[in-house]
Amino acid sequence: MAWEGRLTFLLLFFSVLLMLSHVCNCHPHSARCMNSTCATDKTSNNTTKKASDIAAEVAGYADVAKQIIDLAVFGAAQNRSYRRLADFTDTIGNRVSGSQNLELAIKYMFNALTQDGLDVHLEPVKIPHWVRGKESAEMIAPRAKSLAILGLGSSVGTPPEGIEAAVLVVQSFEELKRRSSEAMGRIVVFNQPFVSYGETVAYRAFGASEAAKVGAVATLIRSITPFSINSPHTGWQDYQDGVRRIPTACITVEDAELMWRMAQRGQKIVVRLTMEAKTLPDADSFNTVAEIRGWQHPEQVVLLSGHLDSWDVGQGAMDDGGGAMISWEALSLIKDLGLRPRRTLRTVLWTAEEQGGVGAQQYYNLHKVNMANFDLVMESDLGTFTPVALQFTGSDAARKVMEEVVKLLAPINTTKLEAHGEGTDISPWMQAGVPGASLHVADSRYFWFHHSEGDTMTVQDPRDMNLCSALWAVVSYVVADLQDMLPR
Repeated sequence: MAWEGRLTFLLLFFSVLLMLSHVCNCHPHSARCMNSTCATDKTSNNTTKKASDIAAEVAGYADVAKQIIDLAVFGAAQNRSYRRLADFTDTIGNRVSGSQNLELAIKYMFNALTQDGLDVHLEPVKIPHWVRGKESAEMIAPRAKSLAILGLGSSVGTPPEGIEAAVLVVQSFEELKRRSSEAMGRIVVFNQPFVSYGETVAYRAFGASEAAKVGAVATLIRSITPFSINSPHTGWQDYQDGVRRIPTACITVEDAELMWRMAQRGQKIVVRLTMEAKTLPDADSFNTVAEIRGWQHPEQVVLLSGHLDSWDVGQGAMDDGGGAMISWEALSLIKDLGLRPRRTLRTVLWTAEEQGGVGAQQYYNLHKVNMANFDLVMESDLGTFTPVALQFTGSDAARKVMEEVVKLLAPINTTKLEAHGEGTDISPWMQAGVPGASLHVADSRYFWFHHSEGDTMTVQDPRDMNLCSALWAVVSYVVADLQDMLPR
């Protein structure tokens, strides 16, 4: 009887081994692989695969990619990211760093993500707290005219009675230097032409300090936009150490050009500027984190992100409510299909991006010790208009993998992989060698509305957001579920 008992045990043992072997040989994105039973499946992040092997592995995700796309674009999740964005921005409004509205936004998103069935937590950070206060500007001479302005972030205020001074209009930093003898005691108006955001934003960022160096008492900066309907556009500006801090605000393209024409005619221009702007002590805030934990390598992470803060004008729907919502929607689509990747999918909604990626830098400082486990970092912060391509920064070997991944986006005609992933919040990771990706959209209108009262839900299109959500979900899921991490 003892021998028969041992035989029965051995038969049962080998039956269990066969069953486990069958389960762990299942397709990587089959429903049966969504549990830890498959953790015995050995993978190597250092394996060098042939291009044909990589192509074949990624092509195996064609069906699941189509399921994600169908759900986002045509199925039950159609227009969901748009509705979520509308509910959020209509309820909260704009959300500038340090404000009560930003606190309410974080609480709103924490509850919404939790109700969606995701693993959610908050990570505390310290952020700047600049307050605009009341502000106004009037042209006194050569004629009376109200000027639409928006003070620039971190600007100091004027004395309570304001500043009234003659105006010097220049079109470049070089012209300011040439005419520096004329700047003493003046309000300098920069009427620089818009070349590109990346080039022209230097006037917003550094105009105040450059003017202060030559004795100006305030600056008014032509808004950084290629198109205007008398709309000022705000943004952060940086005072240089050791340079006197003077008030600075943006004005409209129309008013900058008006004063330029007047100056060209030799007319004396006088402006009165009043600003209550002030900086308070740093405020407590949070980066908001939601996850679908990986079944095999939960410590390894594919990170999706957008920023939750905005400026204190408009609704912050485009910048960057849309990016935050598609980064949530990607997790929802994957969860709704019952999918669970090998690695953790982590959505981070950054705080205080507009002040220079403050929340994201603190996240990097906290988590860089685990840098080897960050597979890919993704950020959407240039609008959620019609997607055109995925932008990518990484090694040549990683690029070859990503070229295969974007082929899965053929159903939505977005199979182009471009160079240079970008994003203020993910740049520290990319600079340290972690692969990074960003969303390239048809963004020709982005800077029309950027940092202005025009950034509202009216700018958003539900179908565009469906397509962006589908792209974001397919790319993040497939990369998180491949046998190997992206090669560095």
